[in-house]
Amino acid sequence: MPTGQKGSIHLFRLAGVDLYLHWSWFLVAFYEIQGRGGRYSSILWSVLEYLALFLIVLMHEFGHAMACRSVGGTANQILLWPFGGVAYVRPPQRPGAMLWSIAAGPLVNVALLPVLYALLMFARASGWPDTMPDVFALIYWVSWINAGLLVFNLLPIYPLDGGQILRSLLWFAMGRGRSLMVATVVGFFGIAALVAYAAYSQSIWTAAICVFLGINCWSSWKRSRLMLQMAKLPRREGFRCPSCRTAPLLGAYWSCDQCQQGFDIFATEGICPYCRHEHADTICIDCQETSPRSEWVERTYAGAAVVSASFEAK
Repeated sequence: MPTGQKGSIHLFRLAGVDLYLHWSWFLVAFYEIQGRGGRYSSILWSVLEYLALFLIVLMHEFGHAMACRSVGGTANQILLWPFGGVAYVRPPQRPGAMLWSIAAGPLVNVALLPVLYALLMFARASGWPDTMPDVFALIYWVSWINAGLLVFNLLPIYPLDGGQILRSLLWFAMGRGRSLMVATVVGFFGIAALVAYAAYSQSIWTAAICVFLGINCWSSWKRSRLMLQMAKLPRREGFRCPSCRTAPLLGAYWSCDQCQQGFDIFATEGICPYCRHEHADTICIDCQETSPRSEWVERTYAGAAVVSASFEAK
């Protein structure tokens, strides 16, 4: 998957989100537009259909981005490339926040279903299939494209939206690492079914998507194993990551910004024991989010102490 601005063209910035277009999009666009020639009287309508496809993809990705921001996450880049779109979102590492950030994308497609269907019915009732066949065909195919994108994205294959929604739901009951492992295992079965379909239909494009999904699913499965291994390590009491609510590891897992020496940032109150450099912020080893060290203090501990003291005073 291409990342960030590498090999991409910056198109515009909207609502604080930068939109990039990967150069390979033009190659695939040329191939796809040529293949749509039989649907319309002119290739210009094929171009409009392909642009409509990526307008729907863009709306879908903005759904992810806006939902992520609404739960306190970060979302400032969207990349359009041949396989669709990628919203670079960093929601808080909690199952509810993750679920909403992921589900908001498909919900955009759900919202478009009745709009496009109503437009299609209006066009049919107005006689457009005979009077404006190209316009009617464009509305018809865009409606099916939106529905197809919705169904495909909801397949329980990680990292498709359906796979990530499944992982988020499992997270409530299984925890962060085990939910990811189960979701990726389900994803492997889904990819196997998609490979069989690609062979049956002799679709090179579907086969390429399977390769992309397989690489990402395998990478996520390895990450889930690392999460489960880390979950067994000793943790420090009295602190929680503000993002994922996980207690920090007990040991020298942090590197000093000044001298690069490893040390336990919570044992030394943020001061490097080698060069005495003070660290106001702390990165979470589990979710990789950085936040002020003062926000790591587990508030429930202090609250319990206050309640206990008040009863003892009485």
